[in-house]
Amino acid sequence: MNPPKAGRAEATTAEALPDEVVDAAIAWAVKLDYGTPTPAQQAGLEHWLAADQRHALAWQRLRSLRKDFSGLPQQLALDTLNAADSRTRSHRRSSLKLLSLGGAGLFTAWMVRQHTPWQRLVADASTGLGERRRLELADGTVLDLNTDTAVSTALTDDSRLIQLHRGEIRIATGADTQALTPRGAKRPFLVRTPHGTLEALGTRFVVRLEAERGWVSVQEGAVSVQPEAASAALLRPGESRWFLRGASLPAVANGMEAGAWADGVIAGHDIRLADLLAELGRYRPGFLVCDPRVADLRLSGIYQLNDTDATLAFLTRTQPLQLKYRSRFWVRVEPLGQP
Repeated sequence: MNPPKAGRAEATTAEALPDEVVDAAIAWAVKLDYGTPTPAQQAGLEHWLAADQRHALAWQRLRSLRKDFSGLPQQLALDTLNAADSRTRSHRRSSLKLLSLGGAGLFTAWMVRQHTPWQRLVADASTGLGERRRLELADGTVLDLNTDTAVSTALTDDSRLIQLHRGEIRIATGADTQALTPRGAKRPFLVRTPHGTLEALGTRFVVRLEAERGWVSVQEGAVSVQPEAASAALLRPGESRWFLRGASLPAVANGMEAGAWADGVIAGHDIRLADLLAELGRYRPGFLVCDPRVADLRLSGIYQLNDTDATLAFLTRTQPLQLKYRSRFWVRVEPLGQP
C-alpha cells in the first residue's frame, strides 16, 4: 500500500483537534511507554488511528512529545495516566497539561535534565532525526555522529575527552603527535557517558547510548570500559559490550555491522527483520511496526538510510512482505497477502 499523499497531511497540520482526541492520544502514548503492551492494546491503537484522520494527526503531533515520556519517572507517568482517566474534565485536562505543556515541578526538572533541548544546548555538536555528521578534531580524530546525537569535546594539555550526551558515535582516534603530556606521553583519549567512561587505546570503535545503558563495539585497537560502579573490562577487535552503572556484560551480536551507518547504510548478515526495522525506525519520524508473524524473518544485505521509504519498498520487492500505511507516520510491515 502506498503512503498517503504529503499534501493532505500538510494541509491538516494547522487543524484544531478536539480535547477528546488529544486526551486519547496522550493516554495511548503513556500506556505504551509505561508497561508491556499486549497484542490487544497494539491492535486497539491501530484501530483507533485508522478510525479518524484526526486521530492520526494527533498521534503525529504527539510524536516529539513521546520522546520526553521515555525519561519520566515511571510512577509519575502512571499517576498522570490515572489522573487522565478520572471522571471530571478539569482533572483530566490539568493532568494532561502536566505532560503536554511541561508544567512546573518534577516534570520540568526531569525535562531540563534528561531531554534533547537541554542536551543540544550544552553540546558542541548535534544531529537531528535522520541526520548524520562528521567532525575532524585538532588531534586528527575523526568523529561521526549518528541520528539524534549530541556530543561535547575537550582537548586539553592533559587529555582528550568526548562527552556523549545522547545518541551514537563512531570514533577513529588520531595519532595526537603534536601534543604530549608534560611527561612526554600521548594524552589519554576518553569517552564519558552517563553510564561509565571508555578509554581508547589507539583504535576505531562505536559507542551508543540507550535510556538505562550504553553499548560499545571495537573494530580496531582496544577499548577499556569502566562502568560507574564496577570493574573495568578490556575489549579487543570484534568484541562488543553493554555497560551500565554497576556492571558490564557481553553483547549478543544482532547481525548488523557496527558503525555502517556512518557510510549511510545498515549492513549485515542473518539480521532479524524486527531488529532491522527497529534500526530503520531511528531515522524516520513516527512509528515503524513489525508484525510479530514476520519478526523472525532473517535478512542479509545492505540497506540505505537516506530514504527509508525506498528501503521499505525494496523489502517488499525482495521478501514476502507488504506495507500498511495508517498515515505518513505509522507504517506496519506485514506478511504478504494479509487483508
